This record gives sequence, structure tokens and C-alpha cells, in this order.
Amino acid sequence: MSSGTEIQGGGRALTPQREVVLRVVRESAEHLTAAEIYAAARRIRPSLSYATVYNSLRYLKEAGLVREITFGNGASRYDRETARHDHALCTRCGALLDFDLAETAALMRLAARRSRFKPESIHLTLMGVCPACSAAEQRRTRRKGAR
Repeated sequence: MSSGTEIQGGGRALTPQREVVLRVVRESAEHLTAAEIYAAARRIRPSLSYATVYNSLRYLKEAGLVREITFGNGASRYDRETARHDHALCTRCGALLDFDLAETAALMRLAARRSRFKPESIHLTLMGVCPACSAAEQRRTRRKGAR
């Protein structure tokens, strides 16, 4: 990407600051919070302010270049993958993983029939305990039982 590039005919430029924020999101395998993006972006461009990162994320979301994920109980996270997909959220450590469930479309049709809503989209988030936290809990339980 080059500085000042216009995004998808929107008439607004992808400024150097926005490029840095987009780069951080795209290069991360994780779903980062704005604070995490800010910390990583500052390593690339130390003059960036938190407000610039936040405003850049809003712009990039509106341009369809990143996806904002909110759960209502904490900071939003940002996803480099904007195509429809599902998530699994660990309720212990906060790990957020992408997965694709082919049956989500059928689930949306069923929910639409039952609710009589005209669906525009569906975002499925499986909430539970990830394999790492589950294994750690099992180890703790075994240790307690051995005492």
C-alpha cells in the first residue's frame, strides 16, 4: 500500500497512519484490541496517538478493511478477516478463534422463521472453555485429588 491511496472509491485516503494500523491488524494472527493495536503501531510509528489509532480503526471498519467484534462485556477486538465466519471465545482466558460452520446459514433461516425477522447477517460466537484452559483445569483438579 502506498501513502495517500484512495480506498474502494470512497474518496478518503489511506493515510500513512491508517496504513500502519491496517498493517498491524493484517499481520497479527490474533484478534487485537485497540490498546494492543496502539502498542504495536507505536513500535512502527512512535508519533501515533491513541485517538489516531481509534479513529483509524473506525475508518478501516467503515471501509470494510477490518471487522470489529464486540461482546458487550469488554473492549472490542479487530479481525483482519472480513468475510463471514464464526468465532469461539474462551470464557477463562479470552482467547478468540475463527472457525467456519457451514450450518450457520441454515441456523439463520431457522431463526428468521421463528422470530419473523428479516435477517441481514448472523454472527455466531461459541462461548466456552478452550483446550488449553480445559487441560489446565484438569491438571489442577488432579493435583487437588492427589493431596
